Amino acid sequence: MRFRDYIALGWDQLRRRKVVTLLCVMGIAIGSASIVVALAFGESISHYSVKQMSYYLKTDEITVMNNRGGGAVQTSAVDDFGITKQKLNLIKSLPHVKTAASFEDVGQLQFVVDESKTGFLNVTSTDLESLTDFGLEFQQGAPVDQDNVIVLSYTATIGLRDRQTSLTDSARRQQAQLEQDIIQGREKPPIVPYPLYRKQVRLLKTVQMTDGTSRTLEFPVRVVAIEKRSEGMSDRSVFFSEKTAYISPGLARQIREAEAALTGKGSLSASAESHFNNVKVKVDQAANVAETDKLIQSLKLRTMNNLSRQESMSKEFVIVRIIFGGAGLFILFVASISIIVAMTMSTHQRRRQIGIMKVLGANLKQIRNMFVVESALLGVMGGLAGILFAYWVVWGINVILLKTGSIESGQDAEVLFISFWILPLGLFFAMLTGIMSGIFPAIKASRTDALTAIKRE
Repeated sequence: MRFRDYIALGWDQLRRRKVVTLLCVMGIAIGSASIVVALAFGESISHYSVKQMSYYLKTDEITVMNNRGGGAVQTSAVDDFGITKQKLNLIKSLPHVKTAASFEDVGQLQFVVDESKTGFLNVTSTDLESLTDFGLEFQQGAPVDQDNVIVLSYTATIGLRDRQTSLTDSARRQQAQLEQDIIQGREKPPIVPYPLYRKQVRLLKTVQMTDGTSRTLEFPVRVVAIEKRSEGMSDRSVFFSEKTAYISPGLARQIREAEAALTGKGSLSASAESHFNNVKVKVDQAANVAETDKLIQSLKLRTMNNLSRQESMSKEFVIVRIIFGGAGLFILFVASISIIVAMTMSTHQRRRQIGIMKVLGANLKQIRNMFVVESALLGVMGGLAGILFAYWVVWGINVILLKTGSIESGQDAEVLFISFWILPLGLFFAMLTGIMSGIFPAIKASRTDALTAIKRE
């Protein structure tokens, strides 16, 4: 018998026993759909977690720090364990390094715009043109390499206070009450960004003098870029997130020198200006972080990255996938019992047919193949139905998450998804279940005595 003859015979038997066929297909469909959905859950969780981890942990970045013991400050021109300009240029020239820049904390500064609005910023000095290489996106403008400019985060445009009323006690109490209402969900924050792009703002730094008095330094700058609002960031998060800003190292040096002049500390030394406390390195791929990390350490510098966290998270994702996949396989195993029962009953009911086939010359192998192919057809039909059912389940879960508001505005509408590689795997397990479930009935059918089966019928 040819293979297509087995297919024709198996299909004919499935059409004759519509109820049994439907029940078996439903059992396999539920089992294969369980595997597909379970693997989709594991894949979606892994994808979402890796995406969030890459965004927050920056797995393709390396933080470089001085390797001096005890926090000693370098004062001489030669520094074997500090981050010098020469070492920074050498790091930039390493393979797989996209960019490297120093990130120095300037502190919290007050700013005034339009002589009426004020706010506070956590200011960091860095090479402004390197911000785009570190993954920052801007909704307005772009960073430029100038000393009299500033780059603001989106959150810096939110929650500015009126300069006059903010000085009164009643205004402070009203602001505190507003923030408390927002925290407890009694009132939505007024998320209306103040137009700061291309405006000139004044950075204010209050310096405590040795005589107990204080003086305020002013540094006029122009806003050249505003960072894009992060996807999935709720209005509440925007209102309470840190207000950050970036300035050039030249402007940061002006601020430090002006402060040093007021406090009587003198000007900064040239050697101090040629050293950096913190440098971030952007690598082209996370897979090349370990190699680049070793090269940087060879420069007698300390490094820190998030590879260990990524590896631990990857191990946890494997466990999650095994758990979900195991649950799907268990359901499929339960479904296979129904096929064994159905095919065994079919063997009992078709004893006369088997006996006639043996009398006509059919051998044991042909009879076994007939039942195995029939079971395989059940597996294929159940697998295809299971894939369609799995897509329906995943679609329904995504709709429910959207309707119930579990997904914040701005996030991807498709939280769960089915990767392409899951489909053939689900179909394979369904067909394998059908074949394995049909082996025992096939062996039992092949051992049926032809004369006894004909006489009993």
